[in-house]
Amino acid sequence: MLLNCLKNKCLILLLILFASKKINAQTIVLLQKDTATSIRGLSVVDDSVAWASGSKGHIAMTRNGGKTWSWQRVKGFEKADFRDIEAFSDKEAIIMSSGTPALILKTIDGGSSWQVKYKNTDTSYFLDAMGFNGPKHGLVLGDPMNNKFVLLETNDGGETWQPYNNQPDALPGEAAFAASGTCLRFASNYIGIVSGGSNARFIHFDLVSYAWRYDPLPIPHRKSSQGAFSFALGKDRFLFVGGDYANDKKADSVAAYARSRMDATLIYNPIKNGPAGFQSGIECLTNNTFLSTGTPGSNITTDGGKTWVKIDDKSFNVCRKAKRGKLVLLAGDKGRIGIFKP
Repeated sequence: MLLNCLKNKCLILLLILFASKKINAQTIVLLQKDTATSIRGLSVVDDSVAWASGSKGHIAMTRNGGKTWSWQRVKGFEKADFRDIEAFSDKEAIIMSSGTPALILKTIDGGSSWQVKYKNTDTSYFLDAMGFNGPKHGLVLGDPMNNKFVLLETNDGGETWQPYNNQPDALPGEAAFAASGTCLRFASNYIGIVSGGSNARFIHFDLVSYAWRYDPLPIPHRKSSQGAFSFALGKDRFLFVGGDYANDKKADSVAAYARSRMDATLIYNPIKNGPAGFQSGIECLTNNTFLSTGTPGSNITTDGGKTWVKIDDKSFNVCRKAKRGKLVLLAGDKGRIGIFKP
């Protein structure tokens, strides 16, 4: 009996050491830096093609998995801050600009030319993120106006945009963060939005019942710099990350997770020992393995958020995985682009 117990303990210890060694072997390799732009938009099409968008009108694209990048400043829009991008191939992509004017542009020739598909000069408009659940249907999220989050919808691949017919409610002082393009996502049967400021909430639209639900998140809020910045869906749970970008080393309650009950409602739990500081983006890599990133560095969990390991201390704003493939890229300030090496 004692011998069996010792064998079991040894086996558990070996498994823990193996898992720890595997996580520690994971790293981020810098591919590109020293371009005068802050990248927040990133779209990885497959293991070869990816696009990035940033401030001062900058766009970058790779056709070889990030080994080399071609850069441009979109002619006539050199002052635009392109906070998000959605790419479908090495020819077709859509970019979204925050600030005034609010812009949505599209290319079908690999960036040789861009066409304006939406423009709004109202200074009240501030666009935060963009998401597609197919080649034709997509949404753009903007900060609230008249106590409603702005949602623009396309049903023709970004050629035309109209206000969504059921805008979600917003509380006073609540907003979304245009930090990584991942405060808005399509996930399973949901349209999901995470918010911050006066409140940190998961606002999700059930595509079956066609009703918005509003759930508070156990992530610090109250200040304009605090709240939930990003979320991702894994095998059986949602993971949320954020914190306070004005105090980015503070690691208290910067992440939370939610699991579904039998009645389909979500139960939310804070993650006490989560990522090491503020995180602006999170991506599910496979099952319940998630990569998150922010200005203090990048972190990974292989157990759905229970335990985290910091794997890199370089500043990034966004991390995204290939829609079709395994390529995982990160991007941030000063044109910094990195690749995740498992």
